Amino acid sequence: MLNLHALSKSFGALNVLSNLDLSVPQGEVLGIIGPNGAGKTTLFNLIAGVQTPSSGEILFEGKDLSRTKVWDRCRLGIARTYQVPKPFTNMSVFENVLAAGLHGGGQKMRDAAERAEEVLETVELAHRKNTPAGDLSLLDLKRLELAKALGSNPRMLLLDEIAGGLTDAECDSLLQIIGGVRDRGTTIVWIEHVIHALRRLADRIAVLHGGNIIVSGSPDEVLQNAHVKQVYLGVEG
Repeated sequence: MLNLHALSKSFGALNVLSNLDLSVPQGEVLGIIGPNGAGKTTLFNLIAGVQTPSSGEILFEGKDLSRTKVWDRCRLGIARTYQVPKPFTNMSVFENVLAAGLHGGGQKMRDAAERAEEVLETVELAHRKNTPAGDLSLLDLKRLELAKALGSNPRMLLLDEIAGGLTDAECDSLLQIIGGVRDRGTTIVWIEHVIHALRRLADRIAVLHGGNIIVSGSPDEVLQNAHVKQVYLGVEG
């Protein structure tokens, strides 16, 4: 579904990503980990279209999106969440998700409204649909962030540290929702520092370090890798 070929991004003399290759098949849950400054957010920004690569290709279902605008990528089926939730605080929960369907997904009003209702049931926010988004707790803001992404009806979902800041119980409730999204066939690429979340749901983990993928494999393989322990966990393998 997603193929990155020789993807590079520089900011002046700073090379953040360098000739990165990565493929994500349809239906996979791919976790991405790496130390701070490894380029994880830049990678997401390139896939989503917030930034353009210095060189290389971003292929989504065979189509080169390297210069495609953010909103066009969203309508092609790519949606993302943000590490720090970004709701329209003065709008209701329902209106936030409705806006995602209308403007992100390009849906007609009736379809967007039906999708919003469905998504709010999925993320367990239906009972708060009329609540101003600015009044939500952190867990509900995370649920809303996920709901906004799902409102555009994506085929690929980019999750940016969605479990961060939650208690174990809150994280567990969110993981159940994400697991349901996966089970319905949505491909997920997921940056996360909460390792037990990735261990539970990811099919594969890729480790980003020094602007490139240094290890990729099953969660257990990657987390037991001596090099990964050294560069990411700061311990000798």
